[in-house]
Amino acid sequence: MRQKGNRFIAFQKINNNVGAADLKIWFDIGVMISQKFFEDMCVTDAGFRDYNMFIANASGCSSAFGGSTPGTPYRKDKFGCGPTWAMSLFEDCAEYAYGMMLGSEKIRKTLKVQVEELAGLGVCKTECEAWLENMENREASIDTTAKLVAALGGAPAGTEVEEVKIDPALSGRAADLATEIIKNKEYLAKKSYWAFGGDGWAYDIGYGGLDHVIASGRDINILVLDTEVYSNTGGQSSKATPTGAIAKFAAGGKATKKKDLGMMAMSYGYVYVAQVAMGADQNQTLKAFREAEAYPGPSVIICYCPCIEHGIKAGMTYSQIHQKDAVDCGYWNLYRYNPLLAGEGKNPFILDSKEPTANLREFLMSENRYTALKLIDEERAEQFYQKAQRDCTERYEKYRTLAKG
Repeated sequence: MRQKGNRFIAFQKINNNVGAADLKIWFDIGVMISQKFFEDMCVTDAGFRDYNMFIANASGCSSAFGGSTPGTPYRKDKFGCGPTWAMSLFEDCAEYAYGMMLGSEKIRKTLKVQVEELAGLGVCKTECEAWLENMENREASIDTTAKLVAALGGAPAGTEVEEVKIDPALSGRAADLATEIIKNKEYLAKKSYWAFGGDGWAYDIGYGGLDHVIASGRDINILVLDTEVYSNTGGQSSKATPTGAIAKFAAGGKATKKKDLGMMAMSYGYVYVAQVAMGADQNQTLKAFREAEAYPGPSVIICYCPCIEHGIKAGMTYSQIHQKDAVDCGYWNLYRYNPLLAGEGKNPFILDSKEPTANLREFLMSENRYTALKLIDEERAEQFYQKAQRDCTERYEKYRTLAKG
């Protein structure tokens, strides 16, 4: 999979059919991801350039926005390189990202054997040993890779060349090994693997695959864009849809509470989990992304994403403010669960949300998916509103108990 060929360009054009707030949400996410990409980019004295982010995007709203042209939330650098991005089927995004990881890691295992043999021959011994020592360290492996490639006489990663070039002084077995290493130089530095998708994928149709991937314990990241409904297919109810909300297949209001995907992932004990809302706390959102990236195992970040299907009365232009309102009233909670903290004798669960101070009923009444139920059956609506309050209170108390240890 050649990363050089990806034609990711800076955000350029606004589609008039997409709400300004939708664009703001996705552009902000794209900026955070792009910033992470440029943190991963390393241009050293050796001239080595390596781009380490692989993204598998489930078919849906996120792929429509992330993979459209000429506008995209991702960007390329001055060399024309950017993250590797590909769209999966709706149901198998986690497995698709997992396959990217397994394929790349298989190549890296072969590279490890080749570098070990090359070091054994006494060729570029210092550079080989430095790379072997740091091959699983994402930051350090960028630098050691640059030095190894330069020592072998190879062109910088990301450079398109018709033939593999190595130091002409090398011969025999050493030349063969160097040639094979340079052929796969783009895999020398440790990669970052991400699966992007919505709640219809993560909570419902693709949950089995998501669960399988995080249960593997491998270093892979999952970003869930939770709109609490199947957005791209017309607004059908999902397991992420909360109590009382009207959606297709739940025309009388959803009778059961929202599935707690984060708690299910936390039950493994070795999965990093965060729940974020950018409009409520940008610092907490960015901190979660950085911690998930740094965590040496599976991670899941669940983002609250207001959708046009919610019928926000103020309009999607105010979706970022709406996220803050959701957190203030306890409708959505912010937290981070980092298993590494347990190893330090600390509580791995951090509740970033304060105790609710705003009125939940007022928040529900700001969305047509809740108020519409009153027009159909006012008594049933009142029962659902009360149940929604109980569900939110129960969930927050559960999180607060976890935070107390």
